[in-house]
Amino acid sequence: MKVNIKSMPKVFAFLPLIGLVFLSSCSIRPVAWNPLPAPAFESELELNTELVASKKIDLLGYYGAEDFVVDSEGFLYTGVHSSPTDFSSGAILRFKKDGSAEEFMKTSGWITGMSFDQTGGLVALMHGVGLLRIQAGRVDTLLTHTSDGKPLLMGAGLKIDQEGMIYFTNLSSTNKPSPKYFNKLILEMKPTGGVYRYDPKLDLVTEISSGNYFGNGLELSENEDFLLVSETSKYRILKYWLKGPKAGTKEVFADNLPGFPNNISRAKNGNYWLGFTTKRNMQLDQLHLKPGMKKIVYSLPSFLQPAPEAFGMVLELDDSGKITRALFDPSGETVKEAGAVFENEGCLFLGGDVVQYVSKIKIK
Repeated sequence: MKVNIKSMPKVFAFLPLIGLVFLSSCSIRPVAWNPLPAPAFESELELNTELVASKKIDLLGYYGAEDFVVDSEGFLYTGVHSSPTDFSSGAILRFKKDGSAEEFMKTSGWITGMSFDQTGGLVALMHGVGLLRIQAGRVDTLLTHTSDGKPLLMGAGLKIDQEGMIYFTNLSSTNKPSPKYFNKLILEMKPTGGVYRYDPKLDLVTEISSGNYFGNGLELSENEDFLLVSETSKYRILKYWLKGPKAGTKEVFADNLPGFPNNISRAKNGNYWLGFTTKRNMQLDQLHLKPGMKKIVYSLPSFLQPAPEAFGMVLELDDSGKITRALFDPSGETVKEAGAVFENEGCLFLGGDVVQYVSKIKIK
């Protein structure tokens, strides 16, 4: 066999990259999945530009408004992180009556779910820690592990019922958040984390779901008889029955959605607002059929990884999961992402994982 000695230095130069790709591909165990064809943007999903009229609220240099909550005085709060790629520090911001944001407190992690309890304490999920309770300048750690003793490293949605029970999701007990790990959750297509209920009076946590496909946003029904959980990577919303003859069972609430569902919240009219990180990607849907190719894509350097398309989308769903309204910014120039959605005082507030502002738009 003839060897071209002159080409050897070039080969050696690429060896570190080849080795890195090989090691990265070994760290993911994806499975094949055949998603349904994405629904067309027609009929109730016909594209419009309603979100383009929104106004931007600066986040003081922070990123990632992922959840919103209002206190008894009408002030709006959200959790943010300090960098598009680093979620290890951040803050809780409060929106003043003039609409601008102010720093309520700094945090040592990203707050991704929050709700006020009956005494006015702010219960929050912080990545890398777990459940916290904040009141009068004091921060108490309520819970750091799931019912089977695994750490709460990537908590997401959080809601508190009238009895004080705290419902939340956990995306992972093995990894803290990073763009690389988010890609792994989507590509690997395996149920991780879970859905839990915590009783602060008994200091008892129980498991509602042992695993979800990127289990993300969470919302309680008005009667608190079921729980809705968005599964981002499977483009669907699940319903977990908490009370009644179906208690302890689950069913699909909305399936084959047009994008990556994220946060879900109750609308004032009894329906639900569903935010999306971005729309579906045909290449990704096709890639899900090929586990080997998914390993190669995951192992690519970050600058070669496919980036989410800027695309603002919010859907309104009724109590049966039917789409009743759709709001868009197809260009993504005004609303780059609408992963978080919350209705307050006749307006929608929209946030996103790596967006440096909150969008506010009057509901027509």
